[in-house]
Amino acid sequence: MTQDELKALVGQAALQYVTPGEIVGVGTGSTVNKFIDALATIKDQIPGAVSSSEASTARLKALGIPVFEANDVGELSVYIDGADEIDAQGHMVKGGGAALTREKIVAAQSRRFVCIADETKMVAALGAFPLPVEVIPMATARLVRQFDAMGGTARVRLKDGAPLVTDNGQHILDVTGLRISDPLGFESTVNQWPGVVTVGVFAHQRANVCLLGTSSGVKTLNF
Repeated sequence: MTQDELKALVGQAALQYVTPGEIVGVGTGSTVNKFIDALATIKDQIPGAVSSSEASTARLKALGIPVFEANDVGELSVYIDGADEIDAQGHMVKGGGAALTREKIVAAQSRRFVCIADETKMVAALGAFPLPVEVIPMATARLVRQFDAMGGTARVRLKDGAPLVTDNGQHILDVTGLRISDPLGFESTVNQWPGVVTVGVFAHQRANVCLLGTSSGVKTLNF
């Protein structure tokens, strides 16, 4: 089974966590795009969605699914999103699609986080995938030095030869060379550094469920 087929499989499986009559939180990325396509098949059963990115908003609207602003709704029953890495406790690294801040906001607004991923994303320890950190541009050089002191190498993410600009108007640092053995502590520490908007470790907003696409089908992990 191809990776694309695995993504479609977990995207379809995630529909069982959507509560009819309730707004659903929707993440960002290629796996989530498969979920959005699946969600369109039951769009008449939900009022709409809260989206974590402009890209997901555009896809949802194109499929006829209404999109609500996070500030205009209360608590969401479920948030469904992918991950770049996930460990055995449900801690994740996210932000490969540069939407980590909004993803963390919608996750915090939701009672349950359902992660959809293929089996290549399951890791023993976080850190092999370059860690995304959304930063305020004027703090970039100092934050690079702080990660260097921690043993990591931080580089500004580029797009078309210039710094990528997030939906929030900020930049992304991608940090390599880290092994994150204490995700909760790491997230708390880095989030307090002046100039960091959000670090891409999701430990305080970890997954409650992971639907993992494997060659033998969807494996459900509860944390």
